[in-house]
Amino acid sequence: VQLQASGGGLVQAGGSLRLSCAASGFLNNYAIGWFRQAPGKEREGVSYISGSGSITYLSDSVKGRFTISRDRAKDTVYLQMTSLKPEDTAVYYCAAVNPTIEFITFNPDYYQYWGRGTQVTVSS
Repeated sequence: VQLQASGGGLVQAGGSLRLSCAASGFLNNYAIGWFRQAPGKEREGVSYISGSGSITYLSDSVKGRFTISRDRAKDTVYLQMTSLKPEDTAVYYCAAVNPTIEFITFNPDYYQYWGRGTQVTVSS
């Protein structure tokens, strides 16, 4: 199964982007995490949403600026990013949590499927 992350681009500091994660007929059964990796840095867990959408989590680095949501009718998970900063520049990935894992985690070992990533570049 291939998840598809999209919506990245080049934006000025203070701007907004909305990332989408889709995999037709698949995502609704899985909790989804968003990760990012900047050049020379380790992959960082950014946000998480449960399969039902009732539980969400944002890392401290994005709390108050990013929002995660899911549209079950469209089988898509969104990451709305506002007040973007240059330090948000990274490749953003979405990934599906192994269904046997029933807690919030950013441990990559617990993620079963990964998307290819979408580049987000924030200029100062």
